[in-house]
Amino acid sequence: MNIKRAKDEIKHAIQAYLLKDDFGEYVIPTVRQRPLLLMGAPGIGKTAIMEQVARECGIGLVAYSITHHTRQSAIGLPFIDHKVYGEKEYAVTEYTMSEIIAAVYNKMEETGLKEGILFLDEINCVSETLAPAMLQFLQAKTFGSHKVPDGWIIVAAGNPPEYNKSVREFDVVTLDRVKKIEVEPDFGVWKEYAWKQGLHGAVLSYLEIKKNYFYAMETSVDGKRFVTARGWEDLSNLLQVYEKLDIKADESLVYQYLQHPKIAKDFANYLDLYEKYRTDYHIEDILSGKYTDNTVYKLQEAPFDERLSVMGLFLSRLTEAFTEAYMADLCTTKLHEMLKEIKERFVSPYCTQTPWETLIQNLIEEEQEKYGRAKRANLMDKHEQKSVLAALELLDTYQKNAKELGLRTHEDVFTFLKEQFAEVVEQRQMRIDQGSTLLKNAFDFMEKCFGAGQEMVIFITELTANYYSVRFISENGSDEYYRYNKELLFEEKQRSILQDIERAKETANFLF
Repeated sequence: MNIKRAKDEIKHAIQAYLLKDDFGEYVIPTVRQRPLLLMGAPGIGKTAIMEQVARECGIGLVAYSITHHTRQSAIGLPFIDHKVYGEKEYAVTEYTMSEIIAAVYNKMEETGLKEGILFLDEINCVSETLAPAMLQFLQAKTFGSHKVPDGWIIVAAGNPPEYNKSVREFDVVTLDRVKKIEVEPDFGVWKEYAWKQGLHGAVLSYLEIKKNYFYAMETSVDGKRFVTARGWEDLSNLLQVYEKLDIKADESLVYQYLQHPKIAKDFANYLDLYEKYRTDYHIEDILSGKYTDNTVYKLQEAPFDERLSVMGLFLSRLTEAFTEAYMADLCTTKLHEMLKEIKERFVSPYCTQTPWETLIQNLIEEEQEKYGRAKRANLMDKHEQKSVLAALELLDTYQKNAKELGLRTHEDVFTFLKEQFAEVVEQRQMRIDQGSTLLKNAFDFMEKCFGAGQEMVIFITELTANYYSVRFISENGSDEYYRYNKELLFEEKQRSILQDIERAKETANFLF
C-alpha cells in the first residue's frame, strides 16, 4: 500500500488500541495490542508519517534508529543485587532500566502525555548480539526486565532484504505477533505531502514531468545508485536556502542528494531551465496581470515539458501566497484568543486591583509555557509554531507600546489593544486579497493560452492536490476554480468511463 494508506492504518490501530471502556480500561488489552511493523524501501517517509500521526492523535512520540544501540543501551547494564530465597540470601544479576524505556518515561515527564508511540526504525538490521532482545521486544513488549508503559503503542520499521545486506528475516513466531504493513513508493501521495511541506517548485514540476525518477534503486558495477523521497526533500530544503544566499546549485551538489548520476545530471540541467523560464516568462508579472500577447503565443507554441514547468512556477508562487494567508490567519486567530482571555481577566472582580501590566505578562508567560510543552510533545507543525511565536511577539510589543503611551486603566489599555488588533485583521485581509488576485490572474492567463485544454485540467488537478490551495479556496472562494473544476474534471471522468467501456468491448470481442 502507499504511505498515505499506511498512515490511515496506523491511526486507526492507535485509536483502537487507546479506546477505553467505562471503567477506564483499554478495550483491547495491552497484551493483545500487536506492535505495528512497517516494511518498505528506505527513504519513503516512514519516520515522517509517525511524526504526523502522533501530532494528529495528540499523543507523544519517542523515535529511535535501533542500529545506533548496543545490547547494553537497549536492555540496560547489569548489576549485582541480593535477594532471599528460602531463608537464604543469594547474589543475583539485575539490569538497570533500558535507555529506550527511560526515554519513554522522560517524554511522559516533560510533556505530560501519558500515551504515545515508541517508534524503532531499522528493526531488522540490528547486530547479532541485540537480535534476541529485539525479538523479545516485539513479542513481549519488554527490554530486559522493563516493560513498555501501558498506553504506549509500539511501531517498528524495517527495510526489505533487497535494500540492505544486514537485514535479518523474522521468524513465523515473531511475525504472528505483529501487525505487518508493507509500504510502496507512490509519487501521487508523496506530492500531496510535498505541497504541504512547501518543497521547492523545481522539484515538484520536474517530478511531474519525470515521475519514474521519483524513486530509483539500482545496482551497477560501481555499486548502488539510488534516489529516494528523503533525498528529494532534503535537496529541496537546501535549494531554498541556497536561493536566499544567492548560491547557485550545480550537478555536484545535486548528486550529493540524488545518488544516481543520470537523474542527478538531468535534474541539474532542469534547474537551469527552470530559472530560465522564471526569467523569460516574467512569472510575477503574469500573476499580476501584466503580460503581452507575445507571452501568450510563446507559451502556446512551447513544448509540453516547458508548459508544465511554467505551470509549476505559477503553482509554486500561488502556494507561497496561500501559505502566507494561512499563516496570517493562524496568527490572527491565536492573537484573538489571547485578547479574549485578557478581556476576561481585565473585567474579573478578582483582578481589578492587579496592574494591567502584570495581567498581560502573566498571560504571555503562560502561553510561552504552553507553547514549550506543545513543541516538546511535537503537537504543533512548523506553521503553528511560527504563528504562536508571532502572536506572542505582537502582544509583547503592544504591552511595551501601551507603557510608552502612559496608559493606566484596564479600559484604556484594552481599547488600545483592539485598535492594534484591527491592523492585524487588515493585514490578514490584504494577504487574502493578494492570493485571490494572483489566482484569478493565473486562471485568466491559462484560459487565454489553452482554453479548456489538458493544461487547464492539470492546473486544476494540482490545485486540488495542494493542501494550501484547497484550504484557501474553500475559505475564500474562486469562481474560476469552481467553474473549471466542475466542467473539466467531470468531462475527464466521463471520458475515462467511456474509454473503460471501449476497452471492455474490445476484450469481449477478442474473447468471443
